[in-house]
Amino acid sequence: MNGPGGFDDDAQWDRSEAEREAALRDRATRRSARPPKHGRRRTVAVIAALAVLAAFWFCVSLFQPLHGDGGDRVTVRVPAGASASEVGDLLERSGVVSSSFFFELRARLSGKRGDLRAGTFTLAEDMSYTAALDTLTTVPPAPTVIRVTIPEGPSRREVSAIVSRAGIRGDYVAASAGSPSLSPRSYGAPKGTRTLEGFLFPATYELRPQQTVRTLVAQQLQAFKTNFAGVSLKRAKSKNLTRYDVLTIASMIEREAATAHDRRLISAVIYNRLKAGMALGIDATLRYALNDWTHPLTSSQLASDTPFNTRNRTGLPPTPIGNPGLASIRAAANPAKVPYLYYVVKPCGGGAHAFSTTDAEFQRDVAAYNRARAENGGNSPVNC
Repeated sequence: MNGPGGFDDDAQWDRSEAEREAALRDRATRRSARPPKHGRRRTVAVIAALAVLAAFWFCVSLFQPLHGDGGDRVTVRVPAGASASEVGDLLERSGVVSSSFFFELRARLSGKRGDLRAGTFTLAEDMSYTAALDTLTTVPPAPTVIRVTIPEGPSRREVSAIVSRAGIRGDYVAASAGSPSLSPRSYGAPKGTRTLEGFLFPATYELRPQQTVRTLVAQQLQAFKTNFAGVSLKRAKSKNLTRYDVLTIASMIEREAATAHDRRLISAVIYNRLKAGMALGIDATLRYALNDWTHPLTSSQLASDTPFNTRNRTGLPPTPIGNPGLASIRAAANPAKVPYLYYVVKPCGGGAHAFSTTDAEFQRDVAAYNRARAENGGNSPVNC
């Protein structure tokens, strides 16, 4: 019913119904716009899977499990002061590693970024970052060497035993019989002289295990040339002595002198006897020919007719009798200015000699030596 202060029930109902329908439509619209719960879960799962795959790929790329040893050898030179990034770029350009970025990251994570060394390295194509880092940061061990000390004085045959004990391969005597790198003739040796006796400079040498006696001989000859070149030969030349003569005199001094003080004095005795035309009377020259440095010399040996017997032959022996050191070579080139012609071991002198000018003085010194030897039970009275 319509009227003042009334309302139309049908109209009111229509409005209410319309509002309900509108509300229902709005709710349905909002519900249809919202993605279903199972769809959201699928999206989250896909994203998580992608993240896991990405992390897996990153870890595999960084740590390279089951990576091989690489391919062909590659020589790489790392400059001094290069950063880990610069080294990575160099390795990537050379094909050693696949990524400079991952190489630098591995260096950072391993704590080796500051340990990269400069130098030339042999690497491999497509190496693992770990292997490349190990090569570039590991200090190589010192190479194994054979160290042998050759003392002053011994002959080639004596040195051969020293070399053999040191473990150096080859026949030292044969290797030192001659060399194209040094001709004794160029030093004034007699025609036909080939032996390197006297030229094999005594010192300490180092060789790699694969090197042989020929390498040692080459090193000794080079050391001789270097040292001999610095010796003044002015005095020797004034006496018409050749460089080979000086070397021969030095080899005798090395055998005779037991103290540094005696070297130039013994050299003077040799010079003075050569000038006077006297036999040198140095038994070490005969022992060299006999290759016997320990047993007493017999009467027949002392009377033997050999160029090395300086008891019955004047002048120098044909070759040096050993390999002298620099001090004896200098003494041979520059003897003391004294008139001595004789010497004998001084009793209780610690190896020093008593020097004399006349035979009477010499016989007096010999008698003193013999008395001291008798008092010492027949043994040499060098030390009392």
